[in-house]
Amino acid sequence: MSGPQISSVWLREPRQSARASGRSREEIVRATLELLDAEGLDGLSMRKLGAKLSAGATSVYWYVENKDELLELAYDAIWGEISLPVPEEAGWRETSSTFAHSMRAVILAHPWMAALLGRLPALGPNALAMADLMRRSFRQAGFQGLDIDYANTTLTAYVFGMVIPEVAWQQTMGAEEIDPKEMRETFARVAKDFPDLLDRLTEVNDLPARTVREISFDFGLVSVLDGLEARLHRSRESPFSL
Repeated sequence: MSGPQISSVWLREPRQSARASGRSREEIVRATLELLDAEGLDGLSMRKLGAKLSAGATSVYWYVENKDELLELAYDAIWGEISLPVPEEAGWRETSSTFAHSMRAVILAHPWMAALLGRLPALGPNALAMADLMRRSFRQAGFQGLDIDYANTTLTAYVFGMVIPEVAWQQTMGAEEIDPKEMRETFARVAKDFPDLLDRLTEVNDLPARTVREISFDFGLVSVLDGLEARLHRSRESPFSL
């Protein structure tokens, strides 16, 4: 009995006559990104995309068989926006830090992307190039074997874990930040029985919320990289220790 099969736009040959559609794949992807950024996942449909292209949905079907395949193309285009230095020139910590901050910025700029993480396979050329570069970076640092993948997964999971709730908050509250005075008054009511917590929350809320999130992200990122570096040193000193 065979298991589930991976279905992906990247696993089949493109149609040879695709250009007969009158639109290039690049045009279709660009229009898809514009729709997604403006209206989110729920606002994307083949009909809307065809209207935006002034070509009808038929043009889109020359390139993709369904909406998920269209999302795969857009998803990979977004991975191409992440900034990555050359590991051999920058070193693994700078590469990891640049990658993490850039990934956070890209997801916040395209918040619909957060709902696709883990849902669609990242098999496109941009995603694979990024994964390959990060593997080179961790190999350069001295990680070996599966530890290369574990280090890469740890870093990526940290970014996702921090940014996905941030996207949810952003989508719920909108672009405007809550007034710090209102936040302090709210916390004063709900945390009145927890004086130490109230002091800390009041101190935090003296800073703009966006600044707090950026500082928090960087603090956690440095801690993750410190942890990976400490593990790397331990493995060098005692290869059989955990």
